[in-house]
Amino acid sequence: MTNTRKTQLAFATIAGLLLIIGFAQSWNVSLGILNLCLISAVMALGVNMQWGYAGLLNVGVMGFAALGGVSAVLVSQAPVVEAWNASWGRMLIAAICFAGTVAGAIFTYRKLAPGRNRNLALTLVIVVGLALTRIFLDPAISSIEAIEPAKTGFLGGMGLPIILSWIFGGVVAAGIAWCIGKVALGLRADYLAIATLGISEIIIAVLKNEDWLTRGVKNVTGLSRPVPYEIDLQTSPWFIDLIRWWHGSTLDRLTDDAQQQALKQFVIDGSSIFVKLCYTGLFATVLVIVLWLSVRALNSPWGRMMRAIRDNEIAAGAMGKDVTRRHLEIFIIGSAVIGVAGAMLTTLDGQFTPTSYQPLRFTFLIWVMVIVGGSGNNMGSVLGGFLIWLVWIEAEPVGVWLMQVGTGWLDESSALRMHLIENAQHMRLFFMGLVLLLVLRFSPGGILPEVVRKR
Repeated sequence: MTNTRKTQLAFATIAGLLLIIGFAQSWNVSLGILNLCLISAVMALGVNMQWGYAGLLNVGVMGFAALGGVSAVLVSQAPVVEAWNASWGRMLIAAICFAGTVAGAIFTYRKLAPGRNRNLALTLVIVVGLALTRIFLDPAISSIEAIEPAKTGFLGGMGLPIILSWIFGGVVAAGIAWCIGKVALGLRADYLAIATLGISEIIIAVLKNEDWLTRGVKNVTGLSRPVPYEIDLQTSPWFIDLIRWWHGSTLDRLTDDAQQQALKQFVIDGSSIFVKLCYTGLFATVLVIVLWLSVRALNSPWGRMMRAIRDNEIAAGAMGKDVTRRHLEIFIIGSAVIGVAGAMLTTLDGQFTPTSYQPLRFTFLIWVMVIVGGSGNNMGSVLGGFLIWLVWIEAEPVGVWLMQVGTGWLDESSALRMHLIENAQHMRLFFMGLVLLLVLRFSPGGILPEVVRKR
């Protein structure tokens, strides 16, 4: 079977599964899964750029996703005027002190010769600079968090449309990736993985504890949306007319009172589906753009150079390629894509919850998407994003059904039957392991392996 036919068959299968879920459960559930699949596919593309293009083992995926999430807060939330009035002066001085510390450390490092004197001077600059920064920052933070902590207790954001946070999230993630890459990309693959995981934990710990910036574990709810609200659609004449037209044949068979009740329920259900379709359109647009750019980049001379570096760094370096610089480039680009996906996820949720970012658990999930779909193949990563997230969500209801059918011969009060049904949600781990095992056994390169074109 050709790669094109295999790709068509794989995505047709995913579409069929989503249709089955729509008919068997509900279209709200099916569209909700589809939206999360689209976001997962974007995130998987970011990881595939780093691993599939350049062989960089980034285990800090959730840290960059969290940066995208907090970007949604900083862009869309309205500024808390009282907090700014109470703290802007000290915050400005603290920012100047921190910038001066960074500049002083760089100047000291560059101007002094390596040795004990440079180390002592560098330590002194950093300690004094950070101490001055905290002198002004701590009172500013206290005054910010004292402003109605139950409702605000943070600075807020810029009050801009939340869809701009998708770009902003990518920029923030790229900036942090540059800082991390300058330090960590000189490490070997295993040490790079440990470093990125540790840095991811640090990022999430900061977001959980710095209430003045993100409200910490209090969460930020009620974020603005780029799509209409259901309640607004339910009172809009044009939408009601649209639903009446769509369900016209059903409504015409009912009496007036029953017709009104049925129309009301159709409008409620239709508003939720319409909102999810709007999200689907936005997320699909981003996915198509990222996928198109990824394919163009991979098939360009730059992409061939990245794969050459991945396959043999020593040979690429001997040919005059700056391996570290190219690694930094792809690390920044992949992290930016992950940041965009993180902002999209927070937009869909309508809230920012730092405790929901679990680096090991969800980083593993994204990596499984890339491995199962096909490392180095952009379409494979998209397929993996769809397949693995669909399995992850549907494994629990399918597991409950399997347990009910498999234990049907037992009495309903049986302790074993009750135990198996109550713990059916753990079947998702079994299904994930089963999918990964089967793919690695029968198609080690993934469902859609990397296609190497000889020129």
